[in-house]
This record gives sequence, C-alpha cells and structure tokens, in this order.
Amino acid sequence: MLDAHNIHKSFGEGAILGGVSLQVRKGELVSIIGPSGCGKSTFLRCLNFLEIPDRGTINAMGVTIARDGGPWRRADEHVAHRLRTHVGMVFQNFNLFPHLSVLDNVLLAPRVVKGETGPTERDEAMALLEKVGLGRVAQRYPVSLSGGQQQRAAIARALAMRPEIMLYDEPTSALDPIVAEEVLGVMRKLDDEGMTQIVVTHDMRFAQVASDTIVYMDGGHIIESGPPETLCVDPADDRTRRFLRTVL
Repeated sequence: MLDAHNIHKSFGEGAILGGVSLQVRKGELVSIIGPSGCGKSTFLRCLNFLEIPDRGTINAMGVTIARDGGPWRRADEHVAHRLRTHVGMVFQNFNLFPHLSVLDNVLLAPRVVKGETGPTERDEAMALLEKVGLGRVAQRYPVSLSGGQQQRAAIARALAMRPEIMLYDEPTSALDPIVAEEVLGVMRKLDDEGMTQIVVTHDMRFAQVASDTIVYMDGGHIIESGPPETLCVDPADDRTRRFLRTVL
C-alpha cells in the first residue's frame, strides 16, 4: 500500500530525517513512537508531501514521487495531488473550519476537490458522521463540540475523500484519557474494517493493543520495528529499551 524509501529532510542546517524507509501492507495499523523531536511527525507529513522531502522515494497506491535534491516543480505538485487523493490526514489540533457546521466541514473537500454536490454526497457525509458517533450534532458548529467530538469530525472529514490510507499525527495528545478513548475507538473500528493506518502517537497503551507493527524512531532514523508483543517485551536496541522503560 505504501513504500517510503531513504527519506531525507533538513530544515536549514539541521537534519531531521537521515534516510528513513518504511513499508506498510494493506490493512495494517502501524504506530510510530519515539522521543519528542526525533522526526516522527516530519516523516508522517512527508508521506503525503505536506513536507517536501529533500531526497527519497514515496509510492502510495501506485503513485510514485522521487526526490533527488532538486527544486519542487509544478509537475511534482500535480503528482503529489494525485497521491493525496489516496491518503487522508488527521492532525493533532483538529483544523475544522469554525464558520461551517460539522456536516459542511465533512462535505467541503468532496465539493471543492471532486465537484460532488448532489444529495448522494450529503447522505454519504451523514453516514460517516453516524459512523463516528456524531450524527446528532451534524448541524452544530465546531466550537460547541468537545475535543473528542471535534477530532472524530476531523476523521469523518478525511474519510469523505474515500482514502485507502489514513495518517494521524498525535490524534489524542490534546485530549484527556477518557475523551481520547472515543477517538481511539473510531480508529479501532476502521482497523477492523481493513483501513490501512499510520499513527504517530505517545499513547503506548493504544500502540500496544491496536497496532500490527510498532516503529521506534530516534534521531531521525528508524531504530527498529516489530509486532507489539516483540518490540515492547524484548526490544533489540538499547535506545528502544531505555525509551520503553520511561513510558511504560
């Protein structure tokens, strides 16, 4: 489903990613963990070109973009746009439009990007809101919702573009544990339905229980990866062991 190879990214003189490679299979839920500042979120944003990698290759659903350090061209942006139609993104801070109702937030991207404006699209948007438990608040504005409700609305908005892959950047870090469980429940449901998901998270409980694979990053590199029952119980690298002793 997704193959990222040798991804490099620097900001000024600082190297953030030093050649990160990751393959994700169809239906897999991958959690990326690691200390703050290790490059997790930058890597995630490179996967759909919200951040432009300096070098490396990304293939998602048969759409390939290779970077060799040269300038980002208009043609590259056109290909990136095609790639993004397959990859949904959910951010830490919701990013809902405050002047639109929850339903109109979900409808906006299909209307603007795909020109879908008929009653069928409205029915599909309502079905997505029902799916994430928000059918009764479809006509309300984001300011009137709890943080967990806003994040679930953001997931519904991403799903409205019918992506095959979902990316999440710390989706529960701004939420208290009880509210966060609402959001994690939606992600588990999507996993049960076969959605391919990549999650940058500090929620080790979710990573251990829900993930097919956990990836540990440090210093702009993937140190090791494996199923939770292996990586969390008997990690191979000292850096992973030290991190897990701190967070578990």
